[in-house]
This record gives sequence, structure tokens and C-alpha cells, in this order.
Amino acid sequence: MCGRYVSPAESEIERFWHIGRHNYDPFGRLFNVAPTTQIPLLRQGSEAGVLELAMARWGLIPFWWQKPKPPGFTFNTRIEEAATKPMWREVVRTSRCLVPAAGWYEWEEVEVTDPSTGEIKKVKQPHFLHLPGNRILTFAGVMSSWTSPEGEQLTCSILTRTAEGPAADVHDRMPVILPDDVHSAWIDPKETDGMEALALAHETAVNTVEHHRVNRASTIQGTKARS
Repeated sequence: MCGRYVSPAESEIERFWHIGRHNYDPFGRLFNVAPTTQIPLLRQGSEAGVLELAMARWGLIPFWWQKPKPPGFTFNTRIEEAATKPMWREVVRTSRCLVPAAGWYEWEEVEVTDPSTGEIKKVKQPHFLHLPGNRILTFAGVMSSWTSPEGEQLTCSILTRTAEGPAADVHDRMPVILPDDVHSAWIDPKETDGMEALALAHETAVNTVEHHRVNRASTIQGTKARS
């Protein structure tokens, strides 16, 4: 899964994807992004081959959702289910996006000794996972516009898959990381076969990541995020 990640600053995203500045109040790097937070994503612009930077709620709400409370646990989309489950199948066909990241966090269960009692306890040890050289990486995402009582809202989800490579040392799932040369194909609106798009993402997904332990106090797993 991917329930916490680091989002690059707007300036980093603009440089990496060669996007011009349109926001005169640019956002900085976010070091512990949580579900339901507003996050930056990249989508196909009105002109072919032109990327557009947008903000979206991390936690997909499909356009047909009618309940007042948003669905839970839609910040991740399992790639194995995305083409067939009602929550995902339409957006996989028509509304794919790119989610920029500097890395993400996963928690490994480890045993530690309480220094005051000598008791052995199990704790969740966070790891930060990233590309070699700390290069910007790109999660495969899907998005949906949902109309709430307050108005139209863009929402999104990050695809996940079975962990492979070094990431499997920490967790059994990992985000789908797209190589740079697949970005355009993933968000190509002409590709409306969800199975084909998912196959491309799965076959080309990046496995070569690095990870290291980080301070537990800096990444509080399970904290309720702001809307």
C-alpha cells in the first residue's frame, strides 16, 4: 500500500516536467502527505502532449457517488482489480493521471527491548523508500471529478501492486512507479482499453528503489488527515 508519501515542491515538478509557472503562490515540498489531503497531479491538458498541473483530493470519489460521506480507503487502487471493480473500471479507461513524488513510507513490524523493563515489544518501524539518487518518481494514478454540495471536486487514487525488489523487504505492496518514457502513454486519452493501460503499467513498473529507516516520530501512521 501507499498511505504516506513525500510530495515535491511545485518548482521541482515544473522543472522535471518542463511546465511553465501558472501559480503565483507556489507550494513547497510536503514531507508527510496523508489521505484526504489535497495533492498535486499531472494530467493531459487541452492540447495534445501538454501536461497540466492540478490539485486533487487524495482518495477517489467516483462521479456517480451519491452518498454524503465519501467512500473510505480509496486512496490506493489495487492494479489487479482496477479494470473490473465498479469503483475503478471507468476511471482506468478514461481518467488516468501522474502523481509526482519524492518517495513514500512503509512500516515494518520489528521487535525492540524496553530499556526500563527489559520487555520485548513489537513496534512499527517506518522506512522511507525512494529512487537511487533521490530522483523524482511518478506514481500511476487515476482521477475523477465529483460534484459535492460545495461544488465540483477533483479526486484521485494511486495504483499499487505486489512489491518486488528491495521494497519487498519492508512491505508486501508498493505503488506502481512509471518510468519516464511511459508517462505519455499512461495518460493518453486515446487509450480507452483499461486492461491494456494496466498491462503497460505493470510490465514497465520500476522495481529499483532504495530504503532506510526513519524516526518514528516524524511519520505518525494512522493520523487523520485534513480535508
